[in-house]
Amino acid sequence: MREFFDAATGFPAFAFTSALVVVLVFWLLVMVGGAEADGFDADVDLHPAGLGGVPVTVAVSLAVVAGWFSALTGSVLIGRAGLTGLAHAAADVVLLLVSLLFAWQGARGLVRPLAKLFPDEPGPSRQDFIGSVCTIRTGRVDAGFGQAEVAARDGAVAVVQVRQEPRARESALTAGSSALLYAYDDAGEFFWVAPYAASLDPGHPRADHG
Repeated sequence: MREFFDAATGFPAFAFTSALVVVLVFWLLVMVGGAEADGFDADVDLHPAGLGGVPVTVAVSLAVVAGWFSALTGSVLIGRAGLTGLAHAAADVVLLLVSLLFAWQGARGLVRPLAKLFPDEPGPSRQDFIGSVCTIRTGRVDAGFGQAEVAARDGAVAVVQVRQEPRARESALTAGSSALLYAYDDAGEFFWVAPYAASLDPGHPRADHG
């Protein structure tokens, strides 16, 4: 038992042991409702690393466990080999690199079958934003420039490119203005917008007139 404890708290396994503690605390918080398992999915994309298809927290947890197991096993074997000095230090460095590789490859191998348990949910389509009211975030909007924020159905806020038709002779749109997304240009990848009066929205609260 002492042998495994020393290995888990020594280099290089200690790095993975620390990460494993963080992972365990996180999943305990998920179990008691203090965190969401997919809370980091919008911030990190692991598909380029071959770890997509499952929540980011699941992929990272698998990598940490695989790396910890590799580093712990390797540390025990190095200790039993009786290496000392530079030979021991070199073996530890090699083990660290091998453990990182094993963490990645191990997680990739486990993610593939688990991905079937997490079917992809289609994100909001750009066409879904047509008819939505947005808020202009640039100082001006014209036929070649403009950005705005619009809320998706799930409550997430997206920043989109917007343009205003100059021939429409509408009032100028500036930062903070409300505008209506009324069409999408596939070639230019932007929305056409028109000024929008919030008071015309049926859901907009109106003041009572006496």
